[in-house]
Amino acid sequence: MIIKTSILPSKQEFAKIKAPHEVYREAICIFAATGFFLDGDTYWKDEVCLLSAHDHSFDENDLLIESKPNFHWHYTPRNISFDDALEEYKNLLTTIIQEQIGDHPVILPLSGGLDSRSQALILKDLNNHVHAYSYSFPGGYPEHKISKQIASVCDFTFDAFEIPKSYLWNCIDVLAQLNGCYSEFTHSRQMGVLEELKEMKGVFSLGHWGDVLFDRGAPEGTKEEDVTKLLLKKMLKPGGLEFAEALWESWNLEGEFKPYLVSRIEKSLAKIKIENISARIRAFKTSQWAHRWTTTNLCIFESVHPITMPYYDDRMCEFICTIPEEYLADRRLQIAHLKKDDELANITWHEHKPFNINNFHYNKSPYNIPYRIVNKLKREINSAIGNPYIQRNFELQFLGAENDIQLKKYLNDPAFLQFIPKDIVDDFYNKFKNVNTVFYSTPVSILLTFSLWHKHYYTK
Repeated sequence: MIIKTSILPSKQEFAKIKAPHEVYREAICIFAATGFFLDGDTYWKDEVCLLSAHDHSFDENDLLIESKPNFHWHYTPRNISFDDALEEYKNLLTTIIQEQIGDHPVILPLSGGLDSRSQALILKDLNNHVHAYSYSFPGGYPEHKISKQIASVCDFTFDAFEIPKSYLWNCIDVLAQLNGCYSEFTHSRQMGVLEELKEMKGVFSLGHWGDVLFDRGAPEGTKEEDVTKLLLKKMLKPGGLEFAEALWESWNLEGEFKPYLVSRIEKSLAKIKIENISARIRAFKTSQWAHRWTTTNLCIFESVHPITMPYYDDRMCEFICTIPEEYLADRRLQIAHLKKDDELANITWHEHKPFNINNFHYNKSPYNIPYRIVNKLKREINSAIGNPYIQRNFELQFLGAENDIQLKKYLNDPAFLQFIPKDIVDDFYNKFKNVNTVFYSTPVSILLTFSLWHKHYYTK
């Protein structure tokens, strides 16, 4: 039997290999540091996640015996004008969206960024009914107001949701079963409105990974000797290296963690035969954390409605390989496309708020100073009257007395403490509470994920 995986699969598939059924502690340390597994790693030595863009062969016992690439990332820029590249991009995005949605009604998650807005620009000219939605945090920046403007310009129906405090504890076991604990739980905001999503009709059109494909892969001027350091910086979560090193030492693993991680990155990077550094890093990111991180929580959407993903389409990945880097850098193609619609272009771009797609180049001193001053004052006043500014999901799920009770219930589970030593759990929980809440929120979130994995999936 052969299973063929696409360049960017929309779901992860797993297979057994001939190996001892043992916990893969080195791989788990990488997850602790970065928030995702590398290559085909899983929690177990005898189980792998099928690599993207490969043909996988199995024996008569359904054991994976060989995986061969069916696509190689490359950088083969064509001699093409920017205007021609823009026209090709627009036509390709239109074709893919039309083919994916057919005549179904469309459910469009909208943000204040460029990817979903680009989809909206295509969808507004099609005949499908489109229902858009967005969410924001209570007390946080009202990103849903940007989304509502986009929906209004495109004549879409629209819902605005507020992510409820403490939603995680009511659905944490369902989430663990959906994503297999392959992503930490504070990234899954859609779980907070899952019941509302169930009431909608149609297929999702999701804009994941457009922001990586249509931007530079590395800062301008990046040198060859800096590539691994750059990737390491991008991959490591706040507190992640410290957390992984603590686990590595407690499990008495051979050598040291950081050199092990570096060697794994360099080994995977060496398989990408692209001289252009920016294109090579984009290919690495797409084959690694698009597949092993971004894809993980797509199953949440798919649990309620079918999903379509224009930027995950093989044709989009192949197109990217042929476009000059200077056209992809700084979102040039997407921006030029959106500027063809004055109303959409004049709506705030969240990343550059309060500026829009036409004037975001003013998001620098001194032009943005008045907004920054006013915004800071608003946040300080709201905080003083008991309405703190919320910008991260963990603040709704981990902070406060009731959340703390739930969090400690999982972190202090006696069976779990046989897997992760209690002194490590206590150390990172105390640092989260008393040293730096933001910096140590990810290690605590990953500890919670490990606890749920141990509860649902751990077997001797």
